[in-house]
Amino acid sequence: MNEKLVRSISARMSLRTPQADSLGILADVADTVTLNKTTDVMAALEQIKALYPHVEEFEREFPSLCFALATGVGKTRLMGAFIAYLHLAKGMNNFFVLAPNLTIYNKLITDFTPNTPKYVFQGIGEFVHQYPNIITGDNYNQGQHLQSGALFEGINVNIFNISKINSEVRGGKTPRIKRLSEYIGQSYFDYLVSLPDLTLIMDESHRYRATAGVRVLNELKPVLGLELTATPQVEAGAKSVPFKNVIYSYPLYQAMQDGFVKEPAVATRENFNADNYTEGQLERLKLEDGILVHEETKVELEVYAREHHLPIIKPFVLIVAVDTEHANALLATMEDAAFFGGKYKGKVITVHSNQRGEEKDETIEQLMSVEKADNPVEIVIHVNMLKEGWDVTNLYTIIPLRAANSRTLVEQSIGRGLRLPYGKRTGVEAVDRLTIIAHDHFQAIIDEARDPNSIIRRGVLIGRDVARAAKQVVTAQPVILQTLAGTAGNEANSAGTTRLVATPLFQPEETQTARVVYDIVRELEHLPSSRQLAKEEVRQYIVTRATDITHASPQGTLIDDPNALTMEKEQLESVVERVVQAVIEKTIDIPRIVVQPKGEVTWGYEDFELEVSGIQLQPVSEELLVQHLRTDQRLRIHLGSGVTAVQRLEDYLVFALMEYPDISYDDHADLLYKLSGEVVRHLQSYLSTPEDVANVLQYNQQRLAELIHIQMKQHYYERATEYEVRIIKGFTTLKSNTYAASEAVRDFRQPPADLRNMSSLVFGGFLKCLYPQQKFDSDAERRFAVICENDPSVRKWFKPAKGQLQIHYRSDQSYEPDFVVETEAEKILAETKAANEVASQDVQDKAAAAIQWCKHATAHELAVGGKPWRYVLVPHTSVQENMTMQGLAATFTVK
Repeated sequence: MNEKLVRSISARMSLRTPQADSLGILADVADTVTLNKTTDVMAALEQIKALYPHVEEFEREFPSLCFALATGVGKTRLMGAFIAYLHLAKGMNNFFVLAPNLTIYNKLITDFTPNTPKYVFQGIGEFVHQYPNIITGDNYNQGQHLQSGALFEGINVNIFNISKINSEVRGGKTPRIKRLSEYIGQSYFDYLVSLPDLTLIMDESHRYRATAGVRVLNELKPVLGLELTATPQVEAGAKSVPFKNVIYSYPLYQAMQDGFVKEPAVATRENFNADNYTEGQLERLKLEDGILVHEETKVELEVYAREHHLPIIKPFVLIVAVDTEHANALLATMEDAAFFGGKYKGKVITVHSNQRGEEKDETIEQLMSVEKADNPVEIVIHVNMLKEGWDVTNLYTIIPLRAANSRTLVEQSIGRGLRLPYGKRTGVEAVDRLTIIAHDHFQAIIDEARDPNSIIRRGVLIGRDVARAAKQVVTAQPVILQTLAGTAGNEANSAGTTRLVATPLFQPEETQTARVVYDIVRELEHLPSSRQLAKEEVRQYIVTRATDITHASPQGTLIDDPNALTMEKEQLESVVERVVQAVIEKTIDIPRIVVQPKGEVTWGYEDFELEVSGIQLQPVSEELLVQHLRTDQRLRIHLGSGVTAVQRLEDYLVFALMEYPDISYDDHADLLYKLSGEVVRHLQSYLSTPEDVANVLQYNQQRLAELIHIQMKQHYYERATEYEVRIIKGFTTLKSNTYAASEAVRDFRQPPADLRNMSSLVFGGFLKCLYPQQKFDSDAERRFAVICENDPSVRKWFKPAKGQLQIHYRSDQSYEPDFVVETEAEKILAETKAANEVASQDVQDKAAAAIQWCKHATAHELAVGGKPWRYVLVPHTSVQENMTMQGLAATFTVK
């Protein structure tokens, strides 16, 4: 297997762990099986089974393997990775991608088209100058590709819709793809059969395994079939027949645990009894409660987005209707003035098979753009029309109104809305949750989710089932402490590399005294620099303090053997001198900088107009019970009645805002009432009664106050006549770090075979690092360490622990750069960052704070005879081992 290429593609395409695992397995297969038209299929099967015994059959007339990845993990991007690897590693140029329906067919064409948001080859530089040719079921017979010779250059990706081929075969006709084309002089099918390296990629392969169209495609005789699906089984009546060619499986429960998808939860009312409601009443209640959850989710999403400077996600509700007539009735109900004051008129669409012509086209257009902020749709009503391929990330609430068993409700419902809008979990429950409103099926769905065979809990990870060794604790003492302890000789790691450790500075009987001296040095961090320790008066102070400790500790609460401190003054002075010199040599002076306002300070919030358009909260009357299906975690959305009266409606919000420590009522009362008034007026614009407004204000008091507070912080100011920079510490002594490692310490010059395990590894073998072991978050960091070790101008370096620098870049957040480096001429704060993140607001905010820190640190250092500081922000793509620190600094210094 070309591990280097697998790692390169995985990194460049930012593949998730299951995607990268799948790519590694494909690489194994491509190296094991001869991929050509003459391959012995049975012999190939035995070769695969030797590597992956769980593969029973290919189930086709050619080698075909299934990769079963849960919904939301990213199957389309994996297709791009498969194609890139087979082309770059094996020189394969011809691919036939099969879609199960028109929706996925159109989506695949879009995703394979360059300069689109989800372009599948994003990051593959080899495809930049010559994009792969995209041939579709709509243009293949026009012949321009053959006539221009394009099909014989680079990569050719054919994208076809199997449903179209199926309909042609069922009609008793020869499918169009097999008919003679006047443009190319033969059928396109015959042309494809003649290709020596055709690979068949089948998306959602469970949808058409036994169809006549696939039997036609078997005649293509591809050299390899790659199947992708989230449900690797065929439904045969009441039974499910699992695929026998699954080579890798990453089930839904694992995707939930790993945080790649939302957590599904089911909601009902407390003490709810469906027998107390008519069918119509129950339906109305589920609709209203679904809207309440939707509006709460909308606010939570806006709060999170504003707090983290991200695009605001507009959530929507999916309602599953019984039939077309029911869907139309629901549309009328939800757009009626009696339903929340008609606030959803024009925001509801229906999707069903009876729609025709312009109505259907308009609905599909709105449906496919429902993620866009300018699309007004907040509610989608469908009748079994939304199949695979509708990849939305902003579905947060599902209201199933069609009768179905509990398993169907779980499996069909959650598959619609598991994708995460920001690509990862946020840690905010409402933002990470998909809620199913199922009052009458609550217990049945909970029981189904608890069933060991439920998709919430079942699933076997097939493929890279590597036994995981128990983690071990690695304590990395700074080199200075090892020196004081008298450590000598060579330190070996698991790769056999050794790190030379200097001859011990202290005799065994001196080590305790040396440690006491070091503790005294820690008390002197307020000195302008560690070099000040070498001054005669400072050394004599240390000698005196050490002598006092000796005499004050007859039993030595800090000293194991007080007799060990009994030594002549000359010897004690020698120990002090050696400790001081070791501290100077094995420490990088990092000043602790505090910027304080001087003179009169004024602070507050600028006046501004509050953004309230996203608030559509509705009055509520009872509690809604929400239970997570995987973890059984419960929470309550309060829908209670009993509104507490206040003198002014604004008081609900003002009282909550007064609880924030950065808000002074006396100083900000006018602004607080102004902003709260804007919320009140917005609520009055769509709620019909004062009682409803008061209800919303009371039961959403904290949420609305938080939304106001977040926007206030964006207009915060603090002004002083001048600022004073104080250096409270000239240097900081290093402390031990503790790591959890999955294996023994590794040689830092050897990249691990699987880069995704990087964060669980500990590296050693350094000569210049101030710690014998370090952990790296990425391979770019490891390569940066190699640069530090290789560059003769670098004297010492280390990765700072949390709290070591305390560079404040926001009022409540601090930043620790990846590396601190000292060269012959200067000191450097260095950050390695993914190239696509360098321009992000968060990274730039940190850089701005680091630049200011370096400015103050440089002024201090130069005043005490030290070196200037600079900040270097390096994209991961530029961290190569042939670089020097001077070269990186020249290119990537941020000013």
